[in-house]
Order: sequence, then structure tokens, then C-alpha cells
Amino acid sequence: MVERPSTLDRRGFLARTGVALAAAGLVGQVAGDGGSDVADAATPPTWDAVRRQFRLARGWTHLGGLLLASHPAPVRAAIERHRLGLDANPVLYLHERGPRLEAAVLREAASYLGTSAADIALTDSTTMGLGLLYNGIDLRAGQEALTTTHDFFATHDALQAKAERVGASVRKVALYDRSETASADRIVGALVGAIRPETRVVALTWVHSSTGVKLPLRRIADALAVVNRGRDAATRVLLCVDGVHGLGVENVTMPSLGCDFFVAGCHKWLFGPRGTGFVWGRPDAWSAVTHTIPAFGAPTTPGLANTPGGFHSFEHRWALAEAFAFHRRIGKARVEARIHELARRLKTRLAAVHRVRLYTPAADELSAGIVCFDVEGLSPGAVVDRLASRRIVATVTPYARAYARLAPGLLNTPADVDRAVAAVRAL
Repeated sequence: MVERPSTLDRRGFLARTGVALAAAGLVGQVAGDGGSDVADAATPPTWDAVRRQFRLARGWTHLGGLLLASHPAPVRAAIERHRLGLDANPVLYLHERGPRLEAAVLREAASYLGTSAADIALTDSTTMGLGLLYNGIDLRAGQEALTTTHDFFATHDALQAKAERVGASVRKVALYDRSETASADRIVGALVGAIRPETRVVALTWVHSSTGVKLPLRRIADALAVVNRGRDAATRVLLCVDGVHGLGVENVTMPSLGCDFFVAGCHKWLFGPRGTGFVWGRPDAWSAVTHTIPAFGAPTTPGLANTPGGFHSFEHRWALAEAFAFHRRIGKARVEARIHELARRLKTRLAAVHRVRLYTPAADELSAGIVCFDVEGLSPGAVVDRLASRRIVATVTPYARAYARLAPGLLNTPADVDRAVAAVRAL
């Protein structure tokens, strides 16, 4: 006789969790296998209701969510549900529930991204996704990958490793001299002007964690479409994007961005389970990628073929459905408006502080939720440490040229922003 997972503790846990979430209007079917239906509720939650879904330490102003997110209640509940099932009877739970749960994640992701589930590969992080994409992309001897001086080392390293293996090259170009005065025209012009006949891959980051600059991806994609008119499939320029700091902020779909590939982790602005991410590819672009790690089973879609097989932190991966549904329940347009509102407030008030220099553009079109700045006479590390002593969470940009960084998100209020500015002023 096969032992079934114990239901006593699970039922008690799910009952308590379900009551709490239903009271906040943030959950539909907490205990189901097919993902949450929270996005179908008629009334979107208030910002107070959203904040109550998190267990962040009280007494702190949390402005570092761009780095690693706290899990909201629906995600925590899903992780615990799957963990209990796996701990009680791992083989049975994996075989009976796993395929449905993974399909539910892909459905929720596709709904959020405005695309087909067939074109999404699941990964564990942005870095993993970039490594898989650039290792497998069709870059040949004599061709080049064009990236920028503003990109994170994971992009540079993955491209360089690929280029060295196949006899290709990597070139970096600057898209702006001063980030705070960057313009869409200058960015697009600098990139397109750097394209050469041998350019095969253009690797960009949507929102630069180094400066807070958000690239005008649609304009870039349109400009590259003109470049590609005279190219065949083997020489077509492929636009590949690290989108982690736009995902969960901007109200867009994958088709509207115009890129060929989009890579992101889900454990930042999206509030997804830690250790989750994805690669999305246009249906006709996936043929330019060869998988790196064998998939489980016989994959029937490009996304499944490029999803690494093996055993993962399944309780986290399967809870990703709730993260996408949580954001859709709040409303993508509301999310974008709220984060931009808070970021504008922060930039405007910081700009008025003596000895502070902003590096993030003021315009919404060229920025998202990351705000980078310096305080004259203090290193970025000292700024972050002194803010922490005032119970303000900030971060330092992990680049050769470092800045202090604040990132207001959905867990913040205008009062949080004003408290952070007052703390900066006190430095």
C-alpha cells in the first residue's frame, strides 16, 4: 500500500493561510494544483493590503528589494504546501502533481508576459538564463556579439566564454556618457551606429542596475529590424535582453518589447520564490539556440527543450505561479504607476539635497524603480552603512564605478521615501 501524504497538518496550515489571504482579497484557490486564480477577483487590493502579505522586519524602511525579495503570503503558502507534500511522499507528489504544477507555472507566466507557454524556458536565476542562452546561441567564427559597457559581468562573461569557444569576438560600446542626461536618441544612435556586418548578437540590459537607466527597447528593436532587412537567418542580428529590473515593474508584454530573447530572475521585483527565473524567446528565434543541459522527457516545445532537466527546488519552482498571479491580481498598470510615482518622488527630493548627485534620469521613459546617487565626501559603502544605522535598507552598485542605490517598490509608501530622503540629508 502506498502511503499518502499526511493531511492533518497540511489542512490546518492551509485553512489558517486561506482565511488570512481571503480576508485581504489576495487569493482564490490556495490549495489547488492549477495555480492561483487571484487575478480574477473583481476588486484590486489596496496598497496596505499588499504590504500586509509580507513578513518584513518592522521598524525598517526596506528600499533594497531590487536585490532579493521577501515572499508574499500566497507564495509562502504555496511553497509550504509543496514542501509538505514532497516531505511526506516525494515520489508520489512529484509524479502525481509535478507535471500539472509545472504546466500551471507556464500558464501563469504566459498570461503575465502576454505570450505562449511554449516559448518559455524555466531556470533558477537571471545568471543561469544568460549562461544557457549565450552558450547555446548561434554565434559562429568571424561573427561578433555586441554588448555595452553598462552591462553586468554575467553578460560579459557568458558572451566571452562563448566567443572563445567558437572563434567569435565580443565588443562593448557605451550608450551614454552621463547617465543622468542620457537620451533615447543618443542611446539608439550609439547602438545602431556600432552595428557591423559581422554583428550577430546584441546583448543588452533593459534597466541598468549600475545607473538606473532604462533602455528604450522598442525603439532599439525597431531600428534593428531595419538593419535586418538585408540579412538572412544565419546573419540576422538577435536582440537579447537581461530584463530582470523591468520585470515586475513595467506594464509591457514580450511582443510589445520587440526583442528576440528576454532573460530574467523572478525573485526581485516580481516577489517570486527565491531561485526562480525564465528565458523567453520569440517562436522563430528559438531555432537559433541549442540547449545546453538535457531536458527531462521528450520536450514538445522550444521552451521545454531549453528548460534544464534534473531535480530542482521544486517547492519554489511550483510556487512561481502564485507570484505571477499575485502581480496580475494587483494589476500590472497599477504596479507600474505606483513604482514610478515613488521613484519620481525619491529623485525629485534627493535632487534638492545639498551634496547629493543623482545618476538616474528623471524621465519615466528612461528609468524604472532603481535610483542611484552619491553623497559628496562619502563612499557608497559608507552611505549604505550610515543609512542602515538609521534603519534604512539601501545597496551599493556592484560595478567598478560604485554608487549608492535606493529602490522604492510596492512595499513602500510616500512616507518611506520621505524618511529615506531625510536620512540622506542627515548624512
